[in-house]
Order: sequence, then structure tokens, then C-alpha cells
Amino acid sequence: MLRISSLSRAYGDRFAAKDITLDIAAGSFVGVIGRSGAGKSTLLRMINRLVDPSSGEIEYNGIKVTVLKGRELRSWRMRCAMIFQQFNLVGRVDVLTNVLMGRLGHMPWWRAMFRLWSHEDRVIALAALEQFDIASLAVQRADQLSGGQQQRVAICRALVQEPEIILADEPIASLDPRNTKIVMDALQRINREFGITILCNLHSLDLAHAYCDRLVGMAQGRVVFDDVPAKLTDDVARELYGLEAGEVMDATHAPAPVNA
Repeated sequence: MLRISSLSRAYGDRFAAKDITLDIAAGSFVGVIGRSGAGKSTLLRMINRLVDPSSGEIEYNGIKVTVLKGRELRSWRMRCAMIFQQFNLVGRVDVLTNVLMGRLGHMPWWRAMFRLWSHEDRVIALAALEQFDIASLAVQRADQLSGGQQQRVAICRALVQEPEIILADEPIASLDPRNTKIVMDALQRINREFGITILCNLHSLDLAHAYCDRLVGMAQGRVVFDDVPAKLTDDVARELYGLEAGEVMDATHAPAPVNA
């Protein structure tokens, strides 16, 4: 159980996130929705401790995440992997090496420093690429791939960390509809087959309805909706998105998810 209690992040007198309280059950697929600037990315980055909260607590199975430092904080970031909108790959490096970087936290410091990958590490990385049909790209430079391929590589890198939670921060924001479906299907598969908890920031309500079993709606840094997708009415959507509601509620653009 991931427990978030009265979590806030302030920049001067402006709150990017304020008084957020949530319990996230293990194995769930939670969509965090809301317009740009609502606080979605700040929430995920606080959970991963890329951004330190101004107040409040994060607890995971008895671990006080908000006070972790040094090795314990690095260990938490291995258990709670992050996927970014802009992929965060090393473009001049081949795909396999980018994925292997997800194994650094499982290696002794001297091997990690010189990136001395073991045979087991390579097998794990190649198996991840194979699962998402991109093993044939292992020796290509990451910057030669399409956006959808790069995001699948980023997902593989997160997966080989052997995480218990994956935080996906607008993972499909820069992708076309075909690659959006491929990436969302990949996240859904990880959730269903490996039981990994997924928190995914999404702008599209149709994608949120199609893939998530719970939605957390944010507006002006606060949680204003927390329920199953079926309970998200048009009125709530308008409260979350204002004038943008029509754009994010267009069901004709939502790709169908994979079968259970």
C-alpha cells in the first residue's frame, strides 16, 4: 500500500500541490487526470522524491519515503521507477545499453561505475526488449528510433529495475495514435502480468476510461475527484478541464485496449 497523507509542495506562496491524501492499493492501475498545471507531474515527482514535499508524508509498506536519504533513497527509486514524457534516453548509446542502465541499482558500486554488465543483466535486458517486440533494435542508437520505439525502450529500462511501482508522467503526450495504443497496451500488460502498480498521468479522458481502474482528478494542485472511471460524469470533467473539456472527451480518438 502506498499511502500519501496531506502532501503539499509550495514554491513561495504558490502551491503546485496542496493537501493531497490518497491510498494506492498494490497492483492497481491509477490514472491521474487534469489539465496542464494541475499538479499531476508534481505529485508523481514527489512520490519518486525527484521533488521534495514542503509538507506531508509518503509511506510505502511501513517505509517513511519522505525521510529517506542516500542509499535508502536510491533503493526507493529502484522500487518506484519513473517513465518520462521525453523518454530520457541517452541518444548516442545503443538500445541495449539504455535498458541495462535500469540494472545499475542491482550492481556493486565498482561494477556500476564501469558499467560492467553481467551475463544475467544482459539476459534480463534482452528478455524485456523481446517482450515488447523490439529486441531486433538492441544494437541501434536510441536517437535513431521513432518516438513510440523510444518510449518502449524507456518502459523496458523501468521494467528491468524490477520495480513494485511505475510512475508514468504523460508517457504518450508526444506520440501519434498508433504509438499511443502500443505504449498504453505495454503499460497495461505490465500491470496485469507482473502485478506492478501503475500511476499514469494522462490528459485524455478516453484513454483514462479505457485503461485505468481508478481515476484521480486534480485541479489547481488539489484532488477534486477520486473514483472509478464510470463515476466520472461530464459535469466533473468540465470542473477538471474547463474550456478544454470538449477536447479531452472526444471518444472517437481513444484506442481500444488489449484484451484481458
